[in-house]
Amino acid sequence: MQDLIRQLLAELGEDPGREGLRQTPRRVEQSLRALTSGYQADIDAIINDALFTVEYSEMVIVRDIDFYSLCEHHLLPFFGKCHVAYIPDGKVIGLSKIPRIVDMFARRLQVQERLTLEIAETIRDRIKPLGVAVVMEATHLCMAMRGVEKQNSVTATSAMLGVFREDARTRHEFFELIHRRQPAPPSMPVHMAASACDES
Repeated sequence: MQDLIRQLLAELGEDPGREGLRQTPRRVEQSLRALTSGYQADIDAIINDALFTVEYSEMVIVRDIDFYSLCEHHLLPFFGKCHVAYIPDGKVIGLSKIPRIVDMFARRLQVQERLTLEIAETIRDRIKPLGVAVVMEATHLCMAMRGVEKQNSVTATSAMLGVFREDARTRHEFFELIHRRQPAPPSMPVHMAASACDES
């Protein structure tokens, strides 16, 4: 890969041997491997048996999940927020697993539409809930830096499965909850914050 990157630099009119670019092929390779690490991720290892039997049948929402991905058309970043909801049918998943699932699919060459659907279908297939909803809102640098050069545009995509597709009231509740701005949580007293840091 590093040889290809050196060749690319030369094709762009640069000197791959100059001081500022000597280590660029290594850095770019490391960067690309990290940004596409989702290809090597194992969904079973991510979930790691974190499915629990719970008598809870109301909506579970994890919102404002930061994600970063690469557009498969231009290899430029797109990034934003992901909101995920599901209605359990006897099983819930550990909350930290949902952002990990988002990361697994985001760290691949993607289009936002497919990314949204992959997250929703994976949660549906693994948890078997009554329904799943995923909304993604993203800024695409392939639109902001090139092409139409619209820096403030945001692309929103959604995937609604199960009761979220069938029941307009459930869908409406989800959209209301993800766009409702919550007040900031009270700040932790200084002595408590210090104790929490000491324990980590």
